[in-house]
Amino acid sequence: MPGQTSVKTTAAQQAAAASTPTALPTSVKIETLLEECIRRNASDLHIQVGLPPILRIDGALTPIPNTPVLNSDAVDKLIFSTLDSMQREVLSKDKEFDYSFSFGEIARFRVNAFNEKGNLAAAFRLIPTKMPTIEELGMPQVISSFADYPRGLVLVTGPTGSGKSTTLAAIINKINIEKAMHILTIEDPIEFTHKSKRSLVAQREVHYDTFSFSRALKSALREDPDVVLLGEMRDLETISSAITIAETGHLVFATLHTNSAAQSIDRMIDVFPAEQQPQIRSQLAGILMAVCSQRLIPAIGGGRVVAAEIMIANSAVRSIIREGKTHQLDTTIQTGANEGMQTMDRTLAKLVQQGTVTYDDARDYAVDMREFERLVKGI
Repeated sequence: MPGQTSVKTTAAQQAAAASTPTALPTSVKIETLLEECIRRNASDLHIQVGLPPILRIDGALTPIPNTPVLNSDAVDKLIFSTLDSMQREVLSKDKEFDYSFSFGEIARFRVNAFNEKGNLAAAFRLIPTKMPTIEELGMPQVISSFADYPRGLVLVTGPTGSGKSTTLAAIINKINIEKAMHILTIEDPIEFTHKSKRSLVAQREVHYDTFSFSRALKSALREDPDVVLLGEMRDLETISSAITIAETGHLVFATLHTNSAAQSIDRMIDVFPAEQQPQIRSQLAGILMAVCSQRLIPAIGGGRVVAAEIMIANSAVRSIIREGKTHQLDTTIQTGANEGMQTMDRTLAKLVQQGTVTYDDARDYAVDMREFERLVKGI
C-alpha cells in the first residue's frame, strides 16, 4: 500500500531458493492464501511464477512460510479461481485486468491480474468489510467537514497504496448515514460497498455497469445525483466531466496520483491544450473546495498511520489558482492553520512529537527537510 516502503527482497529470494520448484499442492487454494493475508493483517498478497506467495505486511514484503515456489500452472489455477468467464476473456485480450473479489462475508480484495515474462501474475489488495470512520482513520477533524459541502470538487490524492480509497469511503459513509442524498460512485473496480442508509447509494463498476469512466460521467447528470464519487481522474475527458458536474451544483469527490495540492492543480490544468488553460484555471478556482494529499507512514509498534497535507480553498487559494501561481500555495497552506489547513511537514513533525512514528521514518516523507527539522525541534 505505501508510497515509500521497505522491501524484504532478500527474504523472498531466500524463501524461493529454499523451496521445491513445484506447484502448490491441490489442497492449497486461493482461499487459504487470502485467509493468511487477513490473519496476518497484510495489505497485499502477491502471486508470481518463480516465487512463493508473498504478503506485504506493514509495508514490507514477506513470503508466506512453508509454501513452495509457484510454477505457471499453479499461478494460473489460483488466479482463474477468482475470475468468471467474462473476466477471463478480458484478461486474455487485454493482458491485464482490474477487478474486485468478494471473499464471503469476511473481506473484499481489489485485484490486478497481469502478464509478466509470458506468465500470469496478480496482486490482491485487502479491503476491509467494516466501513471505517474518519475518527478511526486518525484523520484531522476538518476532513469531516468535506461531507458537509453543498457542492464543488474535493480531491483526495497520493501515490498508489496511500489510503485514498479508504479516506473517501469514510467520507461517503458519513454522508450516507447523516444526509438524505443520492450518491453515485463510478469505480474500477468497486472497493468498499455502501448499503443505502439515509442516502440512496448507486455504485457503478467499469466493465460491468458501464463501459468506461467517461461514458458513466456523461450519463451521470441524467441520474439525478447529489454526490458523485469518481474513482480516478485519468485523462482530459474525465477531468473535464468532473469539472462540469461540480459546476452544475453537485458535490464531486475524486482521486489523483499526485503528492500535493499544488501538483494536483497543475496536473488537472496541464492535461488541457494551452489555449484552454486560462479558462480551466478560472473554472477550477470557482469549484475547488479542498485537497487532501496523504501518505501512509510506518508506525512505532506496527501498522501504519496517515500523514496528510490539507488545503482548504479560501479566497487566497482561489486567487492563486486563477492567476496560475500554484507555487505560492505552500505558503498559503502554512498560514491557514486556523482554517484547518496543514502542511505535510507539520503533520510529520507532530507525529514524531507524539511518539507515533520515528524521526527517521517521518524524514523519508518530508517535503522540505529544513522546515521539517525546525518543526520537530519546536523552533
